[in-house]
Amino acid sequence: MGVRDVANGRAGGGEVAHGFPHLETVRAAVTALYRRISYEGLTEYAVSVSPAEVAFPEEDDLHLGAHRVAAALVRQLRLPEARMIVSFRAMEHAATVELAAGPEYFIELNDRFRTHRRDIGAALAHEITHVLLHRLGLAFPGTRDNEILTDTVTTYLGTGWLLLDAYREDAVSSQKLGYLTPEEFGYVLAKRARVFGEDPSPWFTSPQGYAAYVRGRAEADRDERRPPLAAAGRLARHRYARDRRLYAAGGRQAGRGAAGEGVAGGAGYAFEGGDGAGLSVSFPCPTCLQRIRVPVRGRVRARCGLCGMVLECDT
Repeated sequence: MGVRDVANGRAGGGEVAHGFPHLETVRAAVTALYRRISYEGLTEYAVSVSPAEVAFPEEDDLHLGAHRVAAALVRQLRLPEARMIVSFRAMEHAATVELAAGPEYFIELNDRFRTHRRDIGAALAHEITHVLLHRLGLAFPGTRDNEILTDTVTTYLGTGWLLLDAYREDAVSSQKLGYLTPEEFGYVLAKRARVFGEDPSPWFTSPQGYAAYVRGRAEADRDERRPPLAAAGRLARHRYARDRRLYAAGGRQAGRGAAGEGVAGGAGYAFEGGDGAGLSVSFPCPTCLQRIRVPVRGRVRARCGLCGMVLECDT
């Protein structure tokens, strides 16, 4: 018996959530993906699915076109032994998939996609990623976090730009597919673009989707400029130096090598040790978001043990 997944989708009015409310889970999902597949494995997904591969002209047969798009997404996600059987029916949500042993997987799409064919690829991308994660044995506990994991992996592996492009909003109606906010989709897309040197900007047909990508990219760029990274801005470096002094002073006053947990609120870094043990600082890698620990001794170069990125730090 397979497990049924239900994908979130909404259309026809109401407010779309914005900002970065799920960012902690998104970052954990990126780290989990690197741990499960490895950086070398992720390079197989360095080229995203192209708009031409998932285009759906109105004159195309509905079912043949849906299966053609599904096959393109299966190839992108490296699932050559999986066959997607796509059908349409009335339902509350955007889509469902039966997660069984395979090789055939049954995906049902909301009837509204019969007339919104441009977004069929977005709905299928989320569902086919569920199949991939099922085969990899990669999951988060709880429906909410697992769906955030799915959206994050969909985007990082080169098909999730379709979900962001399906976001549209005006004064009288709105549509958003997936569990991430538009800006969170943009954040993950920007993380991917930085690693693989892609520019997804030309692929957007939705002005609102592109604007959300720009906002998400700005948040991703901030990850590259947080202390103790050498690229951090002047004010951030002043705060870092102050926190380092306070930590060291607190540790001495307490007669031990630590002052609490040494976490600077919202900054992401944490000081550890001190006195005889030597002071160190831990912080998230801006690429895979796994925490790295380096000694506090001025300029140091660190290599992330998970993704292999070399980071210039000023500790």
